[in-house]
Amino acid sequence: MWLLLCAAIPLVMWLGLLIAPWRPWSTREHLEADVSASTRLDDITVLIPARNEADVIGATLRGLQAQGEGLQIIVIDDQSTDGTARIASSFSSVRVISGEPLPEGWAGKLWALEQGRQHVRTSLTLLLDADIELRPGMLATLLQHKQCEQRQFVSIMADLRRTSFWDRLLLPAFVYYFKLLYPFAISNSPSTLVAAGAGGCILVDTGMLERIGAFASLRDALIDDCTLARQVKRAGGRTWIGLSRDVVSLRPYGSFDSIHRMVARSAFTQLGYSTVVLLVVTALFVLAYGVPMVLLGAPGVWPLAWLALVAMMLGYLPMLLYYRMPLWWALLLPLGAGLYLGMTWSSAVRYWRGVRSQWKGRVYGVGA
Repeated sequence: MWLLLCAAIPLVMWLGLLIAPWRPWSTREHLEADVSASTRLDDITVLIPARNEADVIGATLRGLQAQGEGLQIIVIDDQSTDGTARIASSFSSVRVISGEPLPEGWAGKLWALEQGRQHVRTSLTLLLDADIELRPGMLATLLQHKQCEQRQFVSIMADLRRTSFWDRLLLPAFVYYFKLLYPFAISNSPSTLVAAGAGGCILVDTGMLERIGAFASLRDALIDDCTLARQVKRAGGRTWIGLSRDVVSLRPYGSFDSIHRMVARSAFTQLGYSTVVLLVVTALFVLAYGVPMVLLGAPGVWPLAWLALVAMMLGYLPMLLYYRMPLWWALLLPLGAGLYLGMTWSSAVRYWRGVRSQWKGRVYGVGA
């Protein structure tokens, strides 16, 4: 009886995910660049916070220059020690601002954006990470989508580079789990239950930023993109988030260690530093991924285990299809899930040991 129950629970979980009306596994919320789209971009100011980004800032700025006429670009050099400011200054259409020292209680990226915001005179602000390249036509497409949907906040989850086995195993799954945690369909609805944002590329009304208190209202937020989306929704604005293959992350990962550092930096933060939530997540992962694998050959219940495994992989196929990856990568989803659970525990252990979120030589987090 207990064995039957153990086999039935993960099957119900995966079938429930597949039939959920908000379809968290779907990639229907996406936006690709229309190269024929052309419009003046005079109403947009781009803010790029940059700290030691000399290896990518040039490609990011060239991508912006290819978007169209009238775009205003501000790079906030966040006390870089490499050639970031020099490279950005070599672009005649780019204004470079030297960032002030980081005040207590601020996250570095948000402090840089706050300094840049004071120089914005346009009705729209594009928040762009220094390692994000927009393919030609993407900004005009994003602007038209924002206007058509009548949104005050639109964001795009960038296409993460996949150059190694670890990239292909873990990075599409990273997007997949983000969509499960923050279902795009609910986030894009008027409901305030879910508010999701992808901080690498956000187009927002400047007036809305001012209404919510700009970046000072979330100055210590480590998950700043979703916090910003939530603030916009609470202020009566409408948000939209989607995927795109034409908003490309230039950040190389390549190794398991680099992905581990990226996940461990904020995984426990996502759980609110709660041990109880961590244990619940662990139980869910064990039930959803571990139990079906263990019971694949168990007498009497193996059909349920196989059905759960098939349902699990069916939910992941749209993500693989969207990123044009071979479908056999779905077979490795349980392995990726186990690694992500381990990285989440690693994030928690780091927190318990007093190690806080670290980025570009700075330490953030509770008690940092």
